[in-house]
Amino acid sequence: MSTGSFWSGPPAREVRRRRLSWIKAGRPRAPRIPRVTQKIVEFRTDRRFERRARELKTLEAMLRMYCRRHHGGEPLCAECAALSEYARRRLERCVFGDAKPTCANCLVHCYRADMRERVRAMMRWAGPRMLLRHPVLGLLHLLDGWRPSPLLPGGRRPADRR
Repeated sequence: MSTGSFWSGPPAREVRRRRLSWIKAGRPRAPRIPRVTQKIVEFRTDRRFERRARELKTLEAMLRMYCRRHHGGEPLCAECAALSEYARRRLERCVFGDAKPTCANCLVHCYRADMRERVRAMMRWAGPRMLLRHPVLGLLHLLDGWRPSPLLPGGRRPADRR
């Protein structure tokens, strides 16, 4: 019968002796497999990133409205299609991930200066009209603008570019 101990294997001394005999015999030990503590998921393959997916949908809706009015294109014209593709790539590679603030409140300006001006002009025109054409997307974008901007990964603020 057991003596009330939960350990039913050999005593610890015996386990250490076996381990040492294994090493002394010159047999290679099994390699240790490092534990992965953080799971890295890309935006393009995982649909769990709802905020960025919604922001992309909002941006594309604004671009369609702007292009239809200013360039007369039912599908996007070449200029607006290039802007949409550029914005999608920037959104996919955002350092903040799904905690991303709106671009106007972001600490890191990842758009080139000319593209940022084009997006700003497009949003200035399409923003007020979003509340009539796409009220849910417009309101959610407005509420996202009030969210605080998070720190960069690693808890640091970006250096001033002045």
